[in-house]
Amino acid sequence: MTSSDAAAFHLEVPYILDLFAGPGGLDVAAHMLDVPSLGIEWDKDACDTRYAAGLKTWHADVSEVRRNRFHELPSGLNVLAGGPPCQTYSVAGNGAGRKALDKVEKLIHELVAGVGEKEIDEELKKLGGDGRTALVLEPLRYAIKALDCENRDKRPFDVIVLEQVPAVKALWQVYKEALETGLPREDGTRVRYKVAEVKTLHTEAYGVPQTRRRTILIARLDKHPAPPLPAPTHHTFNPHKPEQGGPEEKQTALPVDGTTVLLEPWVSMERVLTSRKGPFEIVSNYGSGGDPKKRGIRTYRQPSFTVTGKVSRNAVRRHPDGPALDPDRLTIPEAGILQTFPPDYPWDGGDRSQQVGNAVPPLFGMHVLAAALSLPLPPEEKLRGSWGRLDPKSAEYAQLRTDGCKAPDGCGPDCPEPEGQSAPSSSSDSSRPRTGASARRSAK
Repeated sequence: MTSSDAAAFHLEVPYILDLFAGPGGLDVAAHMLDVPSLGIEWDKDACDTRYAAGLKTWHADVSEVRRNRFHELPSGLNVLAGGPPCQTYSVAGNGAGRKALDKVEKLIHELVAGVGEKEIDEELKKLGGDGRTALVLEPLRYAIKALDCENRDKRPFDVIVLEQVPAVKALWQVYKEALETGLPREDGTRVRYKVAEVKTLHTEAYGVPQTRRRTILIARLDKHPAPPLPAPTHHTFNPHKPEQGGPEEKQTALPVDGTTVLLEPWVSMERVLTSRKGPFEIVSNYGSGGDPKKRGIRTYRQPSFTVTGKVSRNAVRRHPDGPALDPDRLTIPEAGILQTFPPDYPWDGGDRSQQVGNAVPPLFGMHVLAAALSLPLPPEEKLRGSWGRLDPKSAEYAQLRTDGCKAPDGCGPDCPEPEGQSAPSSSSDSSRPRTGASARRSAK
């Protein structure tokens, strides 16, 4: 894939539909690229943050929208993006999704073969569990649904971008095969896609000041040039050789797709957490092999651990070379900065730790979307500028909620049932793990 091939691809007006949109990581990335987006998000807390941030949002269940409201989606949506909930596939989860991989793979093949929605739903019921495992099929079901939707003139999505934890790589490979084989229309014809290599990427290789791995799938309609993967811009971090690739090293040349790129050092916490004075170190909230006595430690001169939904439990303590610290926990704005959200991003609603931990790092999202859409990357400093909070009494805020909830100041008739969802917005953050339906369905 050459740079000229990538440059040949152009969407007149890219417009992203972000499934499982969370508090807005991918939408912030789209905003930085001047691309409009619409997010669908089940969790009320995340929607509160999205409305405060001024992001277009449907507070809705992704599956319910596909079944009953697909025709209401704006007809101009031409980029499908999503990161389905991953706990059942994650190493940190209970493994139900991993055990069901073969069954889910079978369902992907059945969808591509043209098996109807009702039949697929009946088979999904047999999987049992809390429903999250089945959600990995939703992007494919949306892509197929678009092919026979009269409201969008049966027009397929031009681009599909998916991200997940590395444990889902095998399913993304099956997705790749399905998209290349072709998705079925009702008239028996097929719509085919070109798909980039499914690959697990390190977010610190794109300037994110934390070590986090995500497996990416990028596809374009067969009439377009094949998509590239985003080229790395920074070194990866090796915890066994923590000095390697760090600020003390010079730029390093790396061959990528026939060209040479210069890799910058990975980004340390010290560089971005500028409000913390003096040396410090972070103690992970989880231990190696489940042993809390073996919790990892990163210094201020290294990238952080993966920001998770329990990030507020990460202790910040005095580095042996420095003074005592206050506060002794990462704050929600600090966790957001480690995720590369703007410093003043308006986190709202409850369980903000979970929101931050579930989000796609916007800087990483910028690289992925820019590669998928062949757009130039804006300077990273743009993400460090002010974002601001939308006035909840403003007409713009009321319109966002009316569009997303069909009510200007609260949940409307099409919003998910309130059972299991979190309490109304408050100024404090709850760091306790969420239970019930909200935890089961909302997290990525």
